[in-house]
Amino acid sequence: MKSSSDVRVDGCTVKVVDADRVAAVCERMPPADDLADTADVFGLLSDPNRLRLLVALLDGELCVCDLAAVTGQSESAVSHALRLLRAHRIVAARRSGRMAYYRLEDPHVRMLLDLALAHTEHTEAVHPEREGAP
Repeated sequence: MKSSSDVRVDGCTVKVVDADRVAAVCERMPPADDLADTADVFGLLSDPNRLRLLVALLDGELCVCDLAAVTGQSESAVSHALRLLRAHRIVAARRSGRMAYYRLEDPHVRMLLDLALAHTEHTEAVHPEREGAP
């Protein structure tokens, strides 16, 4: 294990300014598998079409047909996206006869969406990766 006073960054050796704080952060760092799972969730939320589906579900459950109508996507595209979201426990389904109604899986998903939407509503993002950005 590396010394708490030296950390290699991009081939340079830098002194750790606050070794106790670095140790505390390392101690509370989630396991790599948990971080990978969390990154997967954010990856799923990063697609505008999937995000549109999730925003549509903020008001309650909807079937694939209604989600397609609300989001302007094909039923096939909606079904595919919902399969991914369901596999990662972001949405859940309820069957009623031959129909399946989708909803957000739990309050944590709603909280993520609410916070992300609130953030974008009160900030002006700079997107250097987008064409024509300042």
